[in-house]
Amino acid sequence: MDLGLKDRVYIVTGATRGLGNATARALTDDGARVIVTGRDEKRAEAAAAGLGPDAVGLAADNADPASARRLVDAAHERFGRLDGILISVGGPAPGFLADNTDEQWQSAFESVFLGAVRLARAAAEALGEGGVIGFVLSGSVYEPIAGLTISNGLRPGLAGFAKSLADELGPRGIRVVGVLPGRIDTDRVRELDALSGDAEAARTAGAAQIPLRRYGAPEEFGRTAAFLLSPAASYLTGIMVPVDGGSRHGF
Repeated sequence: MDLGLKDRVYIVTGATRGLGNATARALTDDGARVIVTGRDEKRAEAAAAGLGPDAVGLAADNADPASARRLVDAAHERFGRLDGILISVGGPAPGFLADNTDEQWQSAFESVFLGAVRLARAAAEALGEGGVIGFVLSGSVYEPIAGLTISNGLRPGLAGFAKSLADELGPRGIRVVGVLPGRIDTDRVRELDALSGDAEAARTAGAAQIPLRRYGAPEEFGRTAAFLLSPAASYLTGIMVPVDGGSRHGF
């Protein structure tokens, strides 16, 4: 199946590793050109080099108000156009109500929520018909996850923002989608499993709760996200797509 990605240009934030990197790889493998970002310049450049000549790595902190415009401008300067963006950030600090400080809440709001809003706003100004804005969110959009109180508070709000954005931008031919990873085998998920004190036992117990009885591979998430960002998904907007092996209990 031809996804129609050849020569299209995307920004993928938080793409030095994990889900963002897997998506950037799926995009470039199918012919797209990608601006890869991460907080560390050397890591961003190394990640881009690993993807080949159609990727450029730039240092960018989603919490920095200047990052959004700089990335949009970079896409036009390097590749002459912009067709979409996938807004992905690292998960906020884990913890329960009594564990998380005001500073952790504020930091997470700036990077996870407000940073995503700024990126979406800058992309919306630059995109034309056929453009797409994607958000990497979480299964906590529908069901809170124990021990991730900050994420539980912010991700559903971003899903609401994405849905509003889909209604607003639809008449311009711009799509908005959310991708909801479940237990995908990334560094972040391994770190969360390790917090239990027995990472292997936590992984075994976690997999037992998934109908497919295993964690997902980053590549499985990346292929799904790349499809949603592609012209092949041209009539999909305002949706939240779980990539979770069937973990979500609702329809």
